[in-house]
Amino acid sequence: MLNTLTIDVEDYYMVSAFANRIKFEDWHKFESRVEKNTYILLDLLDLYGVRATFFILGWVAEQHPGLVKEIDRRGHELASHGYNHRLVYELTPQEFREDTRKSKGIIEDIAGKPVIGYRATSFSITERSIWALDILIEEGLLYDSSIFPIRHDRYGMPNAERFPHPIKSNGRTIIEFPPSTYHILGKNIPVAGGGYLRLLPLWFTKTALRKINDKEKQPTLLYIHPWELDAEQPRLNGSHALHVPSLYQYKTNPL
Repeated sequence: MLNTLTIDVEDYYMVSAFANRIKFEDWHKFESRVEKNTYILLDLLDLYGVRATFFILGWVAEQHPGLVKEIDRRGHELASHGYNHRLVYELTPQEFREDTRKSKGIIEDIAGKPVIGYRATSFSITERSIWALDILIEEGLLYDSSIFPIRHDRYGMPNAERFPHPIKSNGRTIIEFPPSTYHILGKNIPVAGGGYLRLLPLWFTKTALRKINDKEKQPTLLYIHPWELDAEQPRLNGSHALHVPSLYQYKTNPL
């Protein structure tokens, strides 16, 4: 079974939990650690012979073009994570189009090759922003990984399909790659990455991923962020102060 590992390339102070406290205009005031952490991740992937898809924030690509080139040089796929980490359903369709076009163009200009994949900030393509898929198709994207088939206060479409599938709209098609969920007791439990991967017991995550592969005969899709490997990153006060372990401590015990 061929599974998928994806990386959302952004810095620790860019996450949505800090959006009300840290403005985009102030990003340049914070210590940037994304390049160092992404190189650590690239070395780990080389060590285990793993190739991944890197959804790169356009602003990060703009600031660190050499990092984009290195990700590409090591054989990984380049994809777009939007430009400056804005939630899709808080944008107008025109704003979303401009954001998508800008990020895609920056990465393509640096790498000299087309970008065909997209992931929205915080999986923010939901029922109220499903119109974004049409714009992605119009802007030349062939696949999306933004629809999380779970119930969540910020994102998610709990009735969406759980595994890769085509979505047709106005006679056109885009392929959707949802993050992995474990279906149990009639509910989809997120096990794909981020806080779920950090907080859930390792045995539970392994069990869920094996069930998806062995019993459901489907590939898994996981996601992580470079800052999750950084045990020494500055601590910021978000809307919910919570200490969670860094993935870095698990680097010698891969799934």
